[in-house]
Parts: sequence; structure tokens; C-alpha cells
Amino acid sequence: MTKLYSLGLGIGTQNSKGEWLEVFYPQPLLNPSESIVNAAVKALDYTGGNKAIQLTLEMTANLGSALHEAGAEELAELCATLRSSIRPAVATLLESDEGPTSVPEGYLKLHLLSHRLVKPHGTNLTGLFGVLPNVAWTNRGAIDIEELPARQLKARSRGRLLDVDCIDKFPKMTNYVIPKGVRIADTSRVRLGAHIGEGTTVMHEGFVNFNAGTLGTSMVEGRISSGVTVGEGSDLGGGCSTMGTLSGGGNIVISVGKECLIGANAGTGIPLGDRCIVESGLYITAGTKLTLLDDKNNAVETVKARDLAGKNDLLFRRNSVTGGVECKTNKSAIALNDELHKNN
Repeated sequence: MTKLYSLGLGIGTQNSKGEWLEVFYPQPLLNPSESIVNAAVKALDYTGGNKAIQLTLEMTANLGSALHEAGAEELAELCATLRSSIRPAVATLLESDEGPTSVPEGYLKLHLLSHRLVKPHGTNLTGLFGVLPNVAWTNRGAIDIEELPARQLKARSRGRLLDVDCIDKFPKMTNYVIPKGVRIADTSRVRLGAHIGEGTTVMHEGFVNFNAGTLGTSMVEGRISSGVTVGEGSDLGGGCSTMGTLSGGGNIVISVGKECLIGANAGTGIPLGDRCIVESGLYITAGTKLTLLDDKNNAVETVKARDLAGKNDLLFRRNSVTGGVECKTNKSAIALNDELHKNN
């Protein structure tokens, strides 16, 4: 019996050479049921492995019929929509959780993250950067960069403007997925592949990269870099940042625990446990030397910040007289404003 790690039926964009630029999967599945897998195997002559199969009208019709017989009505209706699409359709079947080797495979994994079907680091993205092409994201959709000048000229010759929003490997999440119960003030600052927990508010200057995000209710006014997760009830102040695995974080997986506060223009390069506070303007890196204080603010010893990675109830601050970095037990707990997180 064939089992699948994931299955996605989608509509995509190809360049003039027939190469995939992007794919939209409205209903991606993680560990699909036996009946759905059997229907896909039967209709698509699937023999195993990780494959992206471009669908013909006949294949889409056969798949829709097989899914209808299997009782998967929503997917059967999706197949009917795919049949009427003027854009190419694809069925992507992943037998195992391996690094993506094609654009449709990569986009399916990004959808799994943004649909909250997997958490950051919950699916293998090895090699993703090499697979995804750099694309011009425009008001007319995704366009191959080499084909952009001709498309711009054609648009202007017809009295229209082709508006290029950005040049990037990753599109903005909300053009593909809008998770339930979130607020995002500037949608261009949240990439597809971000995991935005229900109840999260991302303010205008907040940024969430792919394979990163929040696990529950959080306030994000700072930067959540790739690979970073933020726990329930935490607050990232304006201009703050978290060190990602793509930009100097090395092999250390940075995370922020529950009910933490990273102050404005502050940051962390170590994992924080629960109920930790980093004072505004203070950036903690793994090698930062800091003085441990007791309950009476007496110096106990000097350690590196990496020695405190993942520990709970810590307050990191800078001594306003000496300029030295200090750490003591955090005896206060932050509380997010409930009114700001009523997002439904």
C-alpha cells in the first residue's frame, strides 16, 4: 500500500520555456488518507517517489472522478476548477520528507508551513534556495526576469503599467495563504512559508521570514528571521531582531519561549526560555559576556550568554553606569493586550 507524506493539487505559472515559476495549492494535504492516496495512484499512474505531474485535461478529469468515488468531494471540486484553468495545473506527490528538487515540490512545502500543517523546522527544506528561481512579482503575477523587459514594453504599448512589487525567490504569504485569526498590517513583510499562529498581530514594521514564525498569540513589531520560532504570548518590540540561521546564526536554532519580551531595537542570538526579557536597545549574542546578579543585585560570576541559552525567567539588561551587560531573575511577567489580538 502506497503512503504519502504530502499531496497538493495546484495551479501555477510557467515561463516561455515551460519552466515552473510558482504554484498555488489551495488545499495541501499532510499525510493524506488511504482513500485519497489510492485515488491519486489510480488516476495518475503514480509509481512512487517524489514527483510533480503536470496535469492534462484527461488526467484531471480522471483524478476528479476517482476522488469523487473516494468521498473526497472538496478535492473533486478542486479538480473541476483545475480543468477550467487557463494556467497549467499540477499534482505534486511526496512519498517522503526529503529536500525539494523542483519548484512545485518547494512550493508545496512552503504551503504546508503557512497552512500550519507543519511547524518551522517540521519539514525538510534542504536545497530550497537552489530550486526556487528569482522571480519578478508584479500586478500581473509572476514573470521570468529575462522575460520582464518584453512584458513591460508590451504593457506600456497598450497604455498600461506593469507594476513590479519585488524581485525575490519567495512571494508574500497572503497571495497564497491567509491563516485564520491573524492581523498583518503590511502583507509584503510576511513571506510564503511563514508560520503565523492564530491570534498573532504583525504590525507595519514586523517581518516574518519563511520557515519561521509564531506558535500562538504574539505581537510582532520586529524581525523574525528564517528558522526562528516565537512562543505563545511573546512580544517582539519595534525594530528588534532575532538572529536567523541564514545570517550568522550558524547551526544554533534560535527560538523565543512563551511570554517573553524583546524590547525595541533589541535582539537575541541565543535561544530564550520562557518569560525572558531583553532590555530595549540590548543585543545579546552567544559570545556576549555578562554578569550574573543575585536577588540583591550583587555580582555572582561572569559567563557568556550561550551558557544561559534556553533558560527560563531571565532579565537581560545593560548597566546604565558601567555599560556592562547583566542578567538576573525576571520577577515580572508580560501580558499582551487582549484587545489587540481579537483578530476574528
